[in-house]
Amino acid sequence: METNTIFESSEEKKKAIGLIHRVYLSSLKNSKKYLASTKTRSEIRGGGKKPWKQKGTGRARAGSIRSPLWVGGGVIFGPKPREVSKKINKKERRLAILSALYLKKNRIINSKDTIFTEKLALKTKTILKFLTELKLKTENKILFILPEPNKNFWLATRNLKNVEVTTANCLNLLQLLKADFLILPNVSLEIINSIYGNK
Repeated sequence: METNTIFESSEEKKKAIGLIHRVYLSSLKNSKKYLASTKTRSEIRGGGKKPWKQKGTGRARAGSIRSPLWVGGGVIFGPKPREVSKKINKKERRLAILSALYLKKNRIINSKDTIFTEKLALKTKTILKFLTELKLKTENKILFILPEPNKNFWLATRNLKNVEVTTANCLNLLQLLKADFLILPNVSLEIINSIYGNK
């Protein structure tokens, strides 16, 4: 991957890291689901009848037993399910992913294509043997970037704690930042270069 000219100065590097941070926070915000829900006084069952008459009892006025002031009543300004999203431009997102790849350039491993194209006898022990040959520790967080979806490969890695699998055209900034090492065949590298550019 030709990434020598992506940061021509320390100022550009600071801007790129700031962009990565902004896209990262936006991704976290967009992935969060606000599902908490409370009922207002109009949504609680009952309370249609006035508890007692307006005057003459000596007690305070009351119109419903489902008033927020009563036990079992509605909630004032309680949370409701809502959608919160923050827009990130496509070019900014791509530049953030490219910058993250550049920052990981010393931890990108271009491996042989054999393990990625193996269709039949691909098992978890095959992946473990492959990682041992690369001298990677089990506590290292590893991201495999495949050129296309491979169910057999995904099944072989799903029991490995610190191993994730993605495809070259579906790169995720969160996965890139979390991974200690990126392992990909040359085909995936060509796809990444075609999408994000060589620089």
